Amino acid sequence: MPAFLTLQGKRALITGGTQGSGAATLALFRQLGAQVLTTARKPVDLPDALFVAADLTTPEGCDTVVRAVQDRMGGTDIIVHMLGGSSAPGGGFAALGDAEWQGELALNLMPALRLDRALVPGMVAQGAGVVVHVTSIQRLLPLPEATTAYASAKAALSVYSKSLSKEVSPKGVRVVRVAPGWIETEASVRLAERVAADAGTGGVKAASAIAVTGPMPGIFCSRAENRERLLAAAICASSSVIRCDRPSIWS
Repeated sequence: MPAFLTLQGKRALITGGTQGSGAATLALFRQLGAQVLTTARKPVDLPDALFVAADLTTPEGCDTVVRAVQDRMGGTDIIVHMLGGSSAPGGGFAALGDAEWQGELALNLMPALRLDRALVPGMVAQGAGVVVHVTSIQRLLPLPEATTAYASAKAALSVYSKSLSKEVSPKGVRVVRVAPGWIETEASVRLAERVAADAGTGGVKAASAIAVTGPMPGIFCSRAENRERLLAAAICASSSVIRCDRPSIWS
């Protein structure tokens, strides 16, 4: 990693940091010198200092993470909300009951609201910080047969993020959104395979083809490309706390 990028001395909470893009983000932030903490529902193969077991879809789980942030790091300078996904069935809007809607909102919206409510005031008090909300291109281009609830939750997250930005940016806290298209991770492949099955095809190749040619929006990225593109976006989003001695690198 180039020496002109650093997060040395910064404290970062990265949700969903145990697999896929979240794990890659966690690894990169560690390489850049940040003190990091991440979460998952079950114990994972990470040092205890980096991990807290909690279910962020519940208020109690969010409270557990907030306590860990305060006890282990004394607060935070960066929050990267990577957590998200979808388990709702296909079949269009009529297939979605209250439980499915509540589940998508509980996973894709509520953790960010709860954690920000608890942790952003500390950033405001210190006069600096960055909050990164990872939304989705589907907030604008939903798949009506497969991702209506997920896309709606991500749209809500995007609007909330913009409103929070307007409130706390004048106080020194940057709030930004990263909205990736379809990228190849274990979770997104499972989603694409479900879409492929609904379309009468099958297999990862068929799922990937749907991601590229439609109706799945966005640019298909391999795992290696995903690491490069999404993490570069996260770095740029956190630029107010990164020392860059060669700013022309971003032009």
